Amino acid sequence: MADSDHKKKSKENEVTNKSGISEIPDLPKVDIAPISTFSYSGALESQALIPKITDKVVKYNPTYDDLTKPIVGPANPKGDDSLKRKNMLTGYAEEQAYNDAVFRIQHRTFQSLGYARDPSLDGQFGQFVGDISKAEANQGKDILDIRTTKEEVRALKRKRDSKGDSSILDGENAYKGPWAMYKNAEETSSSDEEEEEEEEQYIAEPAITSESEEAVTATEKTQFHGHSLYDYLGRTYMHVPKDLDIDLDKEPGVQTCYIPKRRVHTWAGHKNGVSALRFFPRHGHLLLSSGMDSKVKLWDCYHDRELLRSYSGHSKAVKDICFSNDGRKFLSASFDHMIKLWDTETGQCISKFTTGKTPNCVRINPDTDKQDQFLAGMSDKKIVQFDMRSGEIVQEYDHHLGAVNSITFVDDNRRFMTTSDDKSIRVWEWQINVPIKFIADPQQHSMPTVALHPSGKYVAAQSLDNQILVFGATDRFRQNRKKVFRGNNCAGYAIGLDFSPDGQFLMSGDSGGYACFWDWKTTQMKSKFKAHERALTCIAAHPQETSKVATGGLDSKICYWD
Repeated sequence: MADSDHKKKSKENEVTNKSGISEIPDLPKVDIAPISTFSYSGALESQALIPKITDKVVKYNPTYDDLTKPIVGPANPKGDDSLKRKNMLTGYAEEQAYNDAVFRIQHRTFQSLGYARDPSLDGQFGQFVGDISKAEANQGKDILDIRTTKEEVRALKRKRDSKGDSSILDGENAYKGPWAMYKNAEETSSSDEEEEEEEEQYIAEPAITSESEEAVTATEKTQFHGHSLYDYLGRTYMHVPKDLDIDLDKEPGVQTCYIPKRRVHTWAGHKNGVSALRFFPRHGHLLLSSGMDSKVKLWDCYHDRELLRSYSGHSKAVKDICFSNDGRKFLSASFDHMIKLWDTETGQCISKFTTGKTPNCVRINPDTDKQDQFLAGMSDKKIVQFDMRSGEIVQEYDHHLGAVNSITFVDDNRRFMTTSDDKSIRVWEWQINVPIKFIADPQQHSMPTVALHPSGKYVAAQSLDNQILVFGATDRFRQNRKKVFRGNNCAGYAIGLDFSPDGQFLMSGDSGGYACFWDWKTTQMKSKFKAHERALTCIAAHPQETSKVATGGLDSKICYWD
């Protein structure tokens, strides 16, 4: 009876369910795993939730798609045989022939105009990459096709002021040259013919000739600062003093030299730094200095140690100075492109020389029969030989690839060595424009200053990698790799160097204001002391004293040490 009742009820439920009158009762729920309550914010997070093969526990409810994903990735539908062999690290690169000239033109077009033709479309020149709107505006022209028309050039010229007169500095019609300003087209009334004539005139004549520049800037003046120009016998400061406890007429280098330990005097007179120091040849009773204030000054090394004379004649900083053998004349080279020959005693400017370029260094030939000729290392990679009597250039040496920094006469003054910004050393025969020796090394740095050893057998060169290199000064001209002096910092500065008169010590400056002394034989640094507040750029040893040294730096002071 009970079984029949149960069957009746099940049939009734099926009938009611088919008719939609009543619903199936709720079944009990079973929690197999906790429901995930966080959301996937990004692709990396969702990818990190995919279970690995080695995982033993699943901490969220994965979907069927997640569970059935491939382990590695989608299989190759074409099979493994269709995979091409790799010809580079990242895969296979297809070779495509492309003209090198066309590639360079398109590269320049993209760099200048911002668009280029798509190289992946072989033979199709209608597609571009980059700025498509600009390519459409220029009708797809490349950098070679876009040329400025003559009408546009003339319209641009009409908007520019006239270059002016080169002889007038200020006021109306003053010289402007390439710095002439542009103005609006409606304000100008000049015609195309006048503008073309003006342009031809500008090309034909230089902006400022050496004569006009000399007339503007070359006002040579001198001033005596001493207490008396003549002594009781009518002698000037050029006379070598005899009332001292040292003989200034003896041969330099016969005395035994020592390292200075204290400062005995300080000269102050320059501004913006001292660029060069030169003692009076052989005797050393006078000291000549040049500064960034465009002046050259002469100092007394004995008695009152006063400023004797100032030489003014340059409009820019003086780069280098050089005495003649007797000391009665000296040369000064400046950033105003001028080289001037001065009389040491009277202060008169004897001659002026220029090539239109900046002279970096000047050297008078030390031979007694060639005192009327000198060399100048220029910023335009040339070494120019001048004749003082005629003022003309008698020879040019033009094999360097950078600005010439130093000139050093070697081998009994028959040859000279030059250093340059091209990081090389070249050796020349006098008056022969072919170097007989070329010294260069991939690891070699530029050497702005060079000093000759008193024996004449070696030269020391200040290298910009904080070391001093030694080269032979005879027939071999090779670097002595056993002699390398280290310990001073000179990178970025043209730090001067010098030898003691007996050749026992090598001395140089430092970018931190230190004076450094090395033993020549052992290359060991013997002394290093603070000499200036800023970089010490020039140093010179007295030719007759045993331990007196003059130093100059960017702090505009000249210190005398003993």
